[in-house]
Amino acid sequence: MRIFALIKRIMLEMVRDKRTLALLFIAPLFILTLMYFFFNGNTVAPKLGVANVDSSITKVMDKAGIDIKHVNAAKDPKQTVLDKNLDGLLQKEHGKYILTLKNSDPSAAKTLQMKVKQAIAAGQQKQLAKNMSGLAGQQQQMLKLALAQDQIQQQLSKQIPSQAPIQQQIKQIAGQVHKITAKQLPVKMESANQNVAATYVYGNSSTEFFDVLSPILVGFFVFFFVFLISGIGLLKERTSGTLDRLMATPIRRGEIVIAYLAGFGIFAVIQTIIVVLYSVNVLDMVMAGSLLNVVLINLLLALVALSLGTLLSSFAASEFQMVQFIPVVVVPQIFFSGIIPLNGMAGWLQELAKVMPIYYAADALKGVMYKGLGLGDIGRDLLALAIFAVVFIILNILALKRYRKL
Repeated sequence: MRIFALIKRIMLEMVRDKRTLALLFIAPLFILTLMYFFFNGNTVAPKLGVANVDSSITKVMDKAGIDIKHVNAAKDPKQTVLDKNLDGLLQKEHGKYILTLKNSDPSAAKTLQMKVKQAIAAGQQKQLAKNMSGLAGQQQQMLKLALAQDQIQQQLSKQIPSQAPIQQQIKQIAGQVHKITAKQLPVKMESANQNVAATYVYGNSSTEFFDVLSPILVGFFVFFFVFLISGIGLLKERTSGTLDRLMATPIRRGEIVIAYLAGFGIFAVIQTIIVVLYSVNVLDMVMAGSLLNVVLINLLLALVALSLGTLLSSFAASEFQMVQFIPVVVVPQIFFSGIIPLNGMAGWLQELAKVMPIYYAADALKGVMYKGLGLGDIGRDLLALAIFAVVFIILNILALKRYRKL
């Protein structure tokens, strides 16, 4: 009976805790639904600009699922790729193919390069087959002329008189054979295994997918741990009664919020600097831009996580309830961070990504660390993060009204 009594008490406590029930039954369905939409998106065909490329090759690439864009020959292929938002640019110069890849996604770039090489090989094989067919026709023509010459020589041996016209015919046939063998026979054929010279806008031929993924991971871990530590830290202040005592004093709510953000923010700054320096110097993550810009982005992201963590802690009664926000608030950030390409997702999912702070932080970090962009190029992302921080800070001030006793 005592066991059944304990079971009954546990079940009643679970039923009373609506947030735990939601985490147990609704959160898995929410995350599974997100994963369904993320992994069932349509594959976007790569955009390839072509200039001075044979139509036989472009037809093969079009059948291979490549979106062909005809462009003029470019003196600066890399800038053309960026201006026209292409995944690559294929040009033929002096009989050689030059492929310029954007390489923002190394896996997609390597797939596109492989398809282009296969298309060029297939196109050249068709041309080779056409040339061989023409050569076979020329050989048949030569054989016919040789047979005709042999017949005339046989007639000449039988008919001694009137040799002059026959001799003239022999000379004409011999001249035709000489023209075919001297001019038409050497048919120019391109090698089906002709190499394609590849250049890259970002990275190089040895760039791996992790080089693009690593900047996103740096930002995500800064966001996650600052969010968790700040939320639980403020929760302890509240459950211990410290926050209630502060709210009973004349101190303003805004001053309390700023003080807590600054206090936790000092440790967030230290953690951010350690994570960035360790990632770049110890793990040797790619760093094409300025390290100071990377630190600045992560500090701004840490401020967003700090203000969001303290805000949500106002609605949690225990550390366990604070952890319950992770599947709802933090896990979706992973999906919208760029770890999973957003291009092939539904339009509404791409719009939903724009209300996620990590979306802008990941874009900025990837731009600086992988693409080598400056602050001017990522200004939109920095502005979005600043707006998120300001909004969360204001909401923090409003949330403290519920604790004001006076």
